[in-house]
Amino acid sequence: MQKFGFVFPGQGSQKLGMLSDLASRSPVIESTFKEASEILQQDLWEICQQDSNNVLDQTHITQPVLLTASIAIWRTWNELSPLRPSILAGHSLGEYSALVCANSISFQDALSIVHHRGQFMQAAVPAGEGKMAAIVGLENYQIDEICDEAEEVGVVSAANFNSPGQTVIAGEATAVDRAIELCKEAGAKRALPLNVSVPSHCALMRPAADKLKEELASIEVRTPDIAVVQNVNAEICEDPEQIKNNLTKQLYASVLWVDCVQLIYKAGVNRVVECGPGKVLSGLIRRIESDVHCFGSDDSASLDSAIAEMSA
Repeated sequence: MQKFGFVFPGQGSQKLGMLSDLASRSPVIESTFKEASEILQQDLWEICQQDSNNVLDQTHITQPVLLTASIAIWRTWNELSPLRPSILAGHSLGEYSALVCANSISFQDALSIVHHRGQFMQAAVPAGEGKMAAIVGLENYQIDEICDEAEEVGVVSAANFNSPGQTVIAGEATAVDRAIELCKEAGAKRALPLNVSVPSHCALMRPAADKLKEELASIEVRTPDIAVVQNVNAEICEDPEQIKNNLTKQLYASVLWVDCVQLIYKAGVNRVVECGPGKVLSGLIRRIESDVHCFGSDDSASLDSAIAEMSA
């Protein structure tokens, strides 16, 4: 039987009504959300399904909701299949989901950490002062050079290397706007601001990282049972203290998603399941390594298909 991997999405994959189909089939979905809701003293399932207070897209809510969704799907998979992935990776926030599934961090600790992580990130940059933008059609070195030039007016850098020719930049609004202009002048196919409230993975997040480091120091991190590829260096790490250091650095360093996927492929894995809502990572992975086949998991049909394919 061939090896396969799991990948876990980050912020931006949330959507109203997510996992409702799976919940009608598997009680473990709602029971996982109930567990998380009791820990955080908020009804996360109501937020996912109704969002009556319009909080789903608030960073400190989005992060625990997405973590819970991924863990709920993982638990459902484990109920339905004895098959286990040989390698895991998560995009930004998704790295916490990967570490929980690898038994490196407890679900309870991860929930608390990502809830605080969202609060720290939101507090690090006043509303309106930060910005992120997606750049399509330029090489990495061009974007780095453009960001260096745009830093004459403020902080800006590459935040996510998502796929060849698609990079997200982040920083102070004035500097990101300047970088957008320069990217267009350099021939970018697209250079568009993103609808996000926090400029993640750039130097503006260092105050948040300092606070996150303190939170991480208070929890137990164990050697993962399954290999986990970390964002900041696209390497598999087994040392608990180094895992904590990498999670801290991840807040202000670039997400090397292209390199993470390439490492998975070089490890002999050409089938991956996206364990979470949506298919954002599947789309990126197809552009990074066309030989890697991606499978969804956020509804019954997708999950059944993924299990059948991994069993073949």
